Formats: sequence, structure tokens, C-alpha cells
Amino acid sequence: MRPLNRLLAGLALCLPLALPGLLPAARAAAATPPTPPTGIQAVVTLEGVTEYRLNNGLTLLLAPDAARPQTTVNMSYRVGSRHEGPGQTGMAHLLEHLLFRGSPQFPDAMAEFSRRGLAANGSTTTDLTNYYATFASDPDTLRWYLSWQADAMQHASISRADLDAEMPVVRNEMEQGENSPFSILMQLTNAAAYTWHPYGRSVIGARSDVENVDIDQLRAFYHQYYQPDNAVLIITGDFDPEQTLRWVAEAFDPIARPTRPRPAEYTTEPVQQGARAITLERIGGSPMAIVQYHFPAGASDAFTALSMGTAMLTDSPAGPLYQDLVQPGLASGAFGFTRALQQPGYVVFGAQLQPGADPATVLETLEKTLESNGIQRLDEAALARNRTAWLNQWKKVYEHSASLAGALSDAVSRGDWRLFFIEPLRVRALTLDGIRAALSQWLVPNNRTSGLYLPTPDPVYAPAAPAADLAPWIAQLKTGTGRPGVAAFDTSPLALDAATQRDTLILPNGEVRLALLPKPTPGEQVFVSFSLRFGAAQDMQGLGLVPDITAALLLRGAQGLNRQQIEDRLTELDSSLSFSSSGNTLSVGMRTSKAQLPALFDLAFTLLRHPSFPQEELEEIQRSLETNIENQAVSPAWLVQNTLQRHGQPWPPKDVRYTPTAPELSAEAQALTRDKIQAFHQKFYGAGNLLVSAVGDFDPQALKDSLRKGLDGWRQAPGYQRIDDPWYAVSPETFHIAAPGKANANYLAALPLQLQDTDPRWPALILANYLLGGSQDSRLWQAIRVQGGLSYTVGSRIQASAWEASGSWTLFATMASQNADALQQAMQQALSDTLKTGFTQAEVDQAVGSLLNYMKLGRSSDGSLASHWLDYLETGRSFAWQQDIIARLQALSAAEVNDALRAFLKPGQFSIAVAADNAG
Repeated sequence: MRPLNRLLAGLALCLPLALPGLLPAARAAAATPPTPPTGIQAVVTLEGVTEYRLNNGLTLLLAPDAARPQTTVNMSYRVGSRHEGPGQTGMAHLLEHLLFRGSPQFPDAMAEFSRRGLAANGSTTTDLTNYYATFASDPDTLRWYLSWQADAMQHASISRADLDAEMPVVRNEMEQGENSPFSILMQLTNAAAYTWHPYGRSVIGARSDVENVDIDQLRAFYHQYYQPDNAVLIITGDFDPEQTLRWVAEAFDPIARPTRPRPAEYTTEPVQQGARAITLERIGGSPMAIVQYHFPAGASDAFTALSMGTAMLTDSPAGPLYQDLVQPGLASGAFGFTRALQQPGYVVFGAQLQPGADPATVLETLEKTLESNGIQRLDEAALARNRTAWLNQWKKVYEHSASLAGALSDAVSRGDWRLFFIEPLRVRALTLDGIRAALSQWLVPNNRTSGLYLPTPDPVYAPAAPAADLAPWIAQLKTGTGRPGVAAFDTSPLALDAATQRDTLILPNGEVRLALLPKPTPGEQVFVSFSLRFGAAQDMQGLGLVPDITAALLLRGAQGLNRQQIEDRLTELDSSLSFSSSGNTLSVGMRTSKAQLPALFDLAFTLLRHPSFPQEELEEIQRSLETNIENQAVSPAWLVQNTLQRHGQPWPPKDVRYTPTAPELSAEAQALTRDKIQAFHQKFYGAGNLLVSAVGDFDPQALKDSLRKGLDGWRQAPGYQRIDDPWYAVSPETFHIAAPGKANANYLAALPLQLQDTDPRWPALILANYLLGGSQDSRLWQAIRVQGGLSYTVGSRIQASAWEASGSWTLFATMASQNADALQQAMQQALSDTLKTGFTQAEVDQAVGSLLNYMKLGRSSDGSLASHWLDYLETGRSFAWQQDIIARLQALSAAEVNDALRAFLKPGQFSIAVAADNAG
């Protein structure tokens, strides 16, 4: 009910970084890869991933997996900002943008992605440029996307007109980074850490280089690096390998092997011989201190040890940085992350300062912990905990085809795709002494860039980075192995309904409504979503943040368990557990395996029924809230959202539906007490009105038994009454909000709709919004981003309640502050033009196909299915509702869509908020 998602999400600053881990203990019999057609040679198969090589040098990786009806294609070019010469910074990133501008054969690639229902994008790093797409499994879509990739490798237009049109978009992307003090601090620190190597430059490039790029140089850069011998094509998920090999040969084999030599790279960053420092001063935000150290290349043995050591140092709450900075109240959060690069990279540690803390003291504590006492405080328990978490995460990536594609691409960027399978071997081989020794070599003052310079008569330098040697590890890899087999599953709406068991448990202390969908999954995974519902709107009055923080504290301590023990138990179970509160509902999310589901239920109900609400954890959350509120209060995105949510609201401040200001949120955070939280838990948490959905590999009877056991003897919660969200009239108004020092501005417009999703016009409105601003082929995208070049992100959303005639239509965009007025004018013109011309039947038919593909893609996710079933339990619906929407979408005419558009879209009735540096 309250807009706290971003605020509470900020608490993740205090959590350890996720790390990749674990080859499955049991493997299916090795699958025999198909015989490739002429022009393609099979190289090696590892754990279901087969490498092929085309005669023109293109590397192909195929990892078929029918467990989910989705396919991912990733084209990775071994070129990034590292390869740019003087005056060429940002060129690799510019090329990424321009490839989507198309070619003579594919003039608007991104629009075509939307039409075909592809979740597609690109990314540029220091070492690699990626173009990737995930889509609901479909041979025609796969074949089309491969043909686009082959065309993009040879025939991208790279015209001056496209470059000029895309330039404001790239500048807007730059400005988004410039809004973040942390991003700029990182950029300046990194630049100071490197003397010669291009890793010291920002990937997005110098503004002067980007704005004055020579189009001929850009084309030459493209022809130099966008070649088959410099590319790796990765295909994972549900597809026919034999058929796909023929299509790859058909699309790419005609491309000639290039005759040009790839430029040699000579620059090696010398060993740093003294501490370096930078200081950044700017408006807004909260203080932060970071330190950066050079590390060896991501492919080396030493990097693995250093990366694990980084995770151990920054672990929360057991890690030395947490204990030295967060627990004493010097910082609201401490963090660290490594950059695994193809050439020697780096590590960054940092702390978000608590208001009032002395930056010099925090920086000194940070450096002392890293360079002296923190390393020796690492113990075997910390290694075991972080190793297990790393291996668990690796296993999750391996079992999810879309994630596997990204992980293989990341390994390519470090030098060899087989690194993905080498890393678990290295992680298992780590020792505490080896990790301590590696950290002691590299975390030394003369290898540091921070806010301090310390001259010393006897300097200790980090060693020269060793060359990566993969041969001993490659020798340990088993070739010819296959992936564990998982049967395909029909995810059409009516098939999902037929496969789902809907039931009600009648217990002495209330009922539990169930939607249980057992199905085969990789790794016997299962997703469970359930909600506890209690009380009515009047019961929630005046509670402020108490319900939200009660939920946030459930994972911080319970009967016989402290926060670390809870995290260790979840790691041991290779499971995740989350709690969140909204109004008078507590939502619980669970992910685990079939074997561990009963144990995870036991843990969840222990936390729900017997929380301890530790005072020190509450105080830490309060400090983090204060920091996040301070940051949000100067964020253009938060300012426009808060302004429009507050505009015209009829609710008094004590009502649960009331949207507070930043100062009011701060007052609520300061007013939190352990007594209030305990009283809320005692009054409202209990059995009586539960909804539970589960999707994955599980035994329905065992799940019911776990629920009975967990709920047995628990008090009954107060009777539940849904909190209504009625429509109310809002007078249109435009707000210009000052956001000093923010290069990137935000636009948000909202129109309340007296609309329920049972309205016969709802499917037409869904489609109208999609065509207006819901895709990269929409009217707003084409007018404002493609033609106007004013925004990096622009679009629209429409929503309607299932319960009452209450909905909204919103428009959103980001832009440079100086373009705020131009964007508002372009938005109004696009709305006017759309209302005037409407949509053609061809546009409607194309959009229906795209929407249905996206809906199909959504049904391929087990977690998404569990969330859908929880919503359907609430509304009394099933996937038959989605099937009905599908049928009504397929029957739409352009006249119906245009009539619905004109009946509801009233440009003059939107309230508009713009937060910009020059606002007002």
C-alpha cells in the first residue's frame, strides 16, 4: 500500500554480495551432440555445453535444456572499451547503440524485437560487447534472430543520421550515471588507480570523444572487431540442436573469414608504488568512503582466492568490515566487490557513512581492517559459509538456461568459456591459509587508491600480476558429459489449470487456501508464495513503518537463532526466504529443493511465530532507513513519484493508504521501538486466513503436512478485511520540482481511471497502452527516443483493479535537465498525434502477437507462476482468466482499440511532475 519498496530494498547494502557454485552431484548420461553440417566442427562437450567452430572462426556454444519453454541467444564480441584508442573512448558503447538502429534489411531492430516478443538488449563492458535475447521457445523466432545477428555482423548502417539521432540518448545515459555520487566516485577513483591501462577509463567514454566521434573511425572500428573470428555465439534453453546447427551454418557460414590481423595490445599497467587519493564534492546524497586495490586477471588462480577473501571480509554480519564499521555505528552499510577482467583488474571496498560520522575515521578504519587485523580474523567457518553460498549460486546459474548464457559470456570476457566449469574446482581447492596469504600480498597501502597518502621509508609493493595458466585445470575437466534431463512441461493457460491442485485446508485455527502445481524442474527446485492476512483498514491506522519493519526484522533473529545462524541455515539448505508487508498482508517467498522444503517450512514458521526482534538489528535498520531517506529525498525519480502520489490524496496521515513525505518517513523511522514491533506481532500475526501457492518439484501431501505442523497451535489472527483502493477525482496540475546538481531529470504523468479489469474494454486498453508506450516499437518510443533522441527511457503503463473501478494511466521518461521542456512538448505532441491517427489493424495484429509471446515467456518462469496463482487465489480466478484475455486480444479490431483509447486517454487530465536541475 505504501511506496516503500525502494526504501526497504536499500537495506540490501548491508548484505554480502552474491557469488557464483556447484556442479550437480548426479549427472544424466552423456548426451551425444548432433553431427554438425559442413562448415562447422565439434570441439568439446562439457556438462551439456558443446563448443563448435565455423570455418570463418566463429565460436558457437550450444546448451540445450527443455526444462523451461524459453530460449536465450547471446552474441559476444571480444571488444570493449579496453580496445579504444586515443580520442575513441565510448566508441564500443556507441556501436552497441547503433547496431540496434538497424541495417538496410532490418531498419529498426528494437521495434522488431518487440513485435516478436523478445526480451532483448545489449551491453558493453571493458572487455566485451553483448547482444542478447530471451524469448518463449519458437523455432521461427530463433531462426529470425540468428539471421538478424548475422546481418548485424556485416551490414549495420552506422550512418551519420543514426549517430546524430542516437547521440542525445547516449548523453542521457551518461547523465543517469552522473546523477549517482557513487558512480562518479568510482569513476574518479578508478581513473586515479590506473596510470596507463585503458581500464582506468569509463566504458561510456569521455563526453568530448562521444560528442565529436568521427563516423569513419567508428565504421573502421566496427569492421575491425565485428568479425566472426572475434565472436562467440551462445544458445541455451529449449531448442532443437540439430536444426539450430543448420540455421547457424545457413546464417553465418557465408561470412568470409577476415584477412585483417587483430591489433596487438602492449599496454601493461605497472605495479603501483604509492597510495593515491581523490576527493569528490557535489550536492546531495550521503557521505561514502571507498578504497580500490589492483588485482590479477580474472582467469588466474590468485583471483579466485582474492575474490573469496573479499566475500569473507564483507560478509554480514560476521565479516570484519561489518563488525568494525556497521556495528559501532560508523557506517550504515559496508560492501566490497571484485572486477574479474581479462587483464589485471581490481577490487573495491566501501562504506556508506552514518550521518554525523567522521569521514577520516571511517576511511582509516576501513583501511586498517583490510590491511592489517581483518585478514587474520578470517576463519574456517567464514570460508565454509561463503564457499557453500558461492557453490549454491553457481548451481542455480547452471540450472537456469538464461543465466547460463550470461555466465558463459562472462567467462568468454575473461578469456575462455571453460572458466565457468574451472571456477568450482578452484573454489573447492581453496584453503584459509592460501586466502590469507593472497589478501596479505595485494591489500597493502602502496597498492591502494583512496583518500589518503602515506609515505613510508620501506614500501611494500604488490607482486606483478601472474599470467593465467588454465592447462592444469582444463586437464581436470570431464569432456563429453551432458546436462541432467528434465521433461518438457506444457505452460499453456488451460494446461496450467488442469495440472494445478486447488484445495482448502480446514484447520482448528482457520483455513488455508491452496494452489499446488507439481512439475519437473532442474535441480528439483520449488517456489512457494504465501500470504498471511489480518485485520482491516481501521486496525492499521497510525502504525507508520511498524508493519514493514516487523517483516524486515523476521530474518534478523528468532528463538535460539541469531541473524548469522539464520543466514547459515538458509545457505545450508541452499534456499531463499523473504518476508514483506503491505497494508494488512504479510507476503512470504520461498525457493528451495524438494528434499529441503519441509526444513525450510520449519525455519519459516519458527521465524514467523517466535521472532526475537533484536534491539541492535532494529537500530541498524533505523540507521539504514535514515541514509536511504536522505538519498531518496534528492532523487528526481523519487521526487516525481512522491509528488504525484501525494497530489489530491484523500487519506489522513494516519491512514495506511497515505503517502508520506521524506521528513514524515524520517519521523516514522525515528519513532520505531522494539515494544511497538512486538505489540504489532503479538496482535496481528497468526493463522486464520492464509493463501499458499507452490510450483515445482514437490509432494503436495508433504507440503500440506508441513503447513499443518507449522500452523498447529498458533493463535488466530484478527479477522481479515481487504483494504479497498477506491477511485477518487484529482484535479490536473503540473509540478516543476528542483533537483539541484542532477544532470538527469525525470518526467512522470498520471491519469486516474474509473476502471475495473472486468470492463469489456480492458483487453483493448491493454493493447492500446502497449502500442502507445509499452514497447520499443511504441508511438512514444519512436517519437521521443528514436526520432527525437530526447530520452534513454520512455514509456507508459496502465493498470486496473480486480476489485473496484479504480486504475491509472501513467507516462514516464528520463532526460537531460536542459531537455525537460522539449520532452514535455514532444510527449504532448505524441499523444495528440496518436489520438488523431489511431492504430491500424496491421499494428493491432502485430502487437497482439508480441503480447502473447511475452505472456508465454512469463509462464515459463516457475516463480512467476507461483505469484500468479497467489493473485488468482485472492481474486478467485485461475489461468482461465488469462486464456480469456488472450482470446479477447486475438479478436480485437483496430476500431475497438481506437475507441477504447479515445474513451480513456485524456491528455489534458494528466497531472505531471518534472524534477530537474533547472526546474521552476
